Parts: sequence; structure tokens; C-alpha cells
Amino acid sequence: MTTSLSKPIYLFYILVFYVLFQFSWWAYLLVNLNTEVCRQKIEFVNAFHTDELQLRTDTIKYEKELHKRWMMVAGEGAVFLSLLLFGIYKTRNAFNREFALAKQQKNFLLSITHEFKSPLAAVKLNLQTLQKRKLEPEQKDHVIRKALLETERIHLLIENALIASRLESHNYEYYFEPIDLSHFLKDAVNEFIDRQDHEHTISHNIEPGIGISGDKMALISLIYNLLENAEKYSPADTEIKISLKKENSKEAILKVSDQGNGIPEHERNKVFEKFYRMGNEDTRKTKGTGLGLFIVQHVVTLHKGSIHVKSNQPSGAIFEIRLPIS
Repeated sequence: MTTSLSKPIYLFYILVFYVLFQFSWWAYLLVNLNTEVCRQKIEFVNAFHTDELQLRTDTIKYEKELHKRWMMVAGEGAVFLSLLLFGIYKTRNAFNREFALAKQQKNFLLSITHEFKSPLAAVKLNLQTLQKRKLEPEQKDHVIRKALLETERIHLLIENALIASRLESHNYEYYFEPIDLSHFLKDAVNEFIDRQDHEHTISHNIEPGIGISGDKMALISLIYNLLENAEKYSPADTEIKISLKKENSKEAILKVSDQGNGIPEHERNKVFEKFYRMGNEDTRKTKGTGLGLFIVQHVVTLHKGSIHVKSNQPSGAIFEIRLPIS
């Protein structure tokens, strides 16, 4: 896809070079033509005038006329060149956006293919195990649990894709209601821990009695996506911390911190873009589709909050969300 888009940009640069060359050439010819006309007028005056004073007056008049025409050519040329360069700049930006979109779409297709392929293969293997082998009840329960976990993973992927589509097209219908965020967050974290097998320790420090006005389904998606993002980019056997506290009786501050490699400062705004993921999709080992943080930012914005990425010490990232307290 990128190769197919690179051909038009080469043609665009060729066209830009041709237009600039022609513009310079016609400007040169126009200046030369005016200079030649002025020179011939002065020669004509020299040939037919004997009055030296009149000759000098006419020469000065023609030179002023030539200077005026030069200024006119320079002014109109400057306006034309400015408009041309502005058009080139805008066109180039449009091409850059197309390149970025094409790259994001390619990354998304690669990641979503991998994300669906792995759990489907695991579910198929577990079902074949149940079909071909006689297992003890405990073994059977273990295989069924693994199959259910992979099915849940597929469900979450589809749910994220649907939510992202609805958010972007403004078709998601929010239902705001008073929520005890402290109790709600604690239940959501515990449910997240129970529903999946984890290689990390998830701890929480939640201040009780913090209430907000919010949409429960959207907030569940926000919490799950933040925790999944922390798990994806953290080494196994490290701790993920989630905290909630009140500040100045006006804001609830929700933090999710991990001990991964962190996010470079120049990438901290990009991670919230749709399909954006750090690194090369062809060589990346972490799971994901680039939709999780996109959903998180939209949910925070629609709850009239803000989100920021900070560095965790000694390593990792902290996602800090501020929501107004109702």
C-alpha cells in the first residue's frame, strides 16, 4: 500500500519542479522583454531628438517605467509564488496523512489478524483435546477454562473494535448516572483479575466514597483497556498499580502505573491515536490492535476529564486521569 502511494508523490514532485522552472523561465523572459522594449525606446529617442534636456527627460521617464514594470512583475510573481508554495505545503501534508493512514491500516490488519489467529488456534486445540482424549474431571475443567479465557479475549477484541467505531462516528449512546467510583473501580479490577490468567501482580489503593457522574459500560472499557495496556508492555512478574484519590473536592485522580519500558516524551500524544502502536508491526511481540488507548481518551473526554502520560520511576509509565467529582 505504501509503495502504491509513493508513486503519486514522485509525480507530484516532478510536477512541482516543472511548474517552478516554468515560472522562473517566464519571469526571466518577461523581465528581458520589458528591458528590451525600454532599451529600444531610449535608442529611438536618441536617434530623433537633438534637445539634450528633452532626451534626458525621456530617458529618465522610460527608466522609471521599466522600474515600475519590474516591481509589478516582482509583486505579482511573489503573490503567485506564495500561493504556489502554500498549495505545495498543503498537498504535501495531505500526502503525509495518506501515508500515515495507510501505515496505520496496514499495522491494524497485521495486528488484528494475529490477535484473532492466536486465540482461535488455542480454542481449536482445547476442543480437539476434549474430543480426542479421555480426561479426568479436573483436567477437563482446566481445558474448558482455558478455552473460555481465549473466547473472552476474542469477545474483548470485537467489543473494542465496535466501541471505537461508534465513538469515532459519534453513534455511542452514553447513559450518565451517579456512580460510586471507588466501589465501582474496586469491583472492576477484581473482575478483571478473576476473568484472566495474569503474569503480573495487580494491586490497588482506592480512596473510598468518591462519586462521579458517568456511563458504567464506558468506564468498564476504560479500566480494562488501561490494565490490558499495562500488562502488554510490562515484563512478567512485575507489579501494576491502580490508585484512586480525591483532590480539592473537585477532581478524582485515577492512576495506572506499570514497570515496563515507558513511553518516550515525543510519543505520548501519539499513543492515543487510532491504530497507533509504537515500533514495527512486523517485528512486534506485544499483543494489541492500537484501539485501547484511543477508546480511553474518548471516554475520558466525554466525561469532561483529562488524561496525561508520565514517567514512572525507575521505569515504566503512569496514565493519570482526572475526572470531575459530582
